[in-house]
Amino acid sequence: MHVVENETFAPVAQVAGRFMVFEILPLAGEMSAAHGPRDYDHLFKLLIIGDSGVGKSSLLLRFADNTFSPNYITTIGVDFKIRTITINGQRVKLQIWDTAGQERFRTITSTYYRGTHGVIVVYEVTSGDSFSNVKRWLHEIDANCDNVQKILVGNKADDPERRVVLEADARRFADTMHIPFFETSAKENVNVEEMFNCITGLVLDAKLRSPQAAAGDKGVRLGGSPRRQEKKKCC
Repeated sequence: MHVVENETFAPVAQVAGRFMVFEILPLAGEMSAAHGPRDYDHLFKLLIIGDSGVGKSSLLLRFADNTFSPNYITTIGVDFKIRTITINGQRVKLQIWDTAGQERFRTITSTYYRGTHGVIVVYEVTSGDSFSNVKRWLHEIDANCDNVQKILVGNKADDPERRVVLEADARRFADTMHIPFFETSAKENVNVEEMFNCITGLVLDAKLRSPQAAAGDKGVRLGGSPRRQEKKKCC
């Protein structure tokens, strides 16, 4: 997979056996540097991971499209959305990847860690198992990524009667991992915008503190440049 700084991308589904795979193609109508100015200052890739059914897709849909569907079909392989936001006066284009949580898709989704700048680890507050598995997801991030920003999210906070994971316990765990923590509700649109703004701000701050930024290298180049390519956030 080769990503160019001044292009945006959308997935094209291709069926390969039991899995749904995505080929990355430029979005129709987007302007490259050769045809006009880009509409963003930075391009970042975010990855949403966590157990199946915790609401990763619902969080993505709420943030990208401001919609919610209680009957949303479980992600097969990966899904993909784009949204541009403004953080500290900087226009940031986000490529947000929603990965399948099922074990049988792990070998596919592990490839999508490449080029990732921020990872959102999601569990649901009504599932103790999904919270217990957060440690496994964090270990997977560490095994696949170098110097990536992380955030922990407890979703489905709108269902207090079924809650089994206490907010205080999750926050204490996040503090020990030195990562920010949010409880969210994709259904009620609680803390979704704030959570995505937080992880984007972390990635942007890391970018602006990098040696490339100090040298005047604006934007995030993910490849395809005649200049020396900056070190990727993930291997």
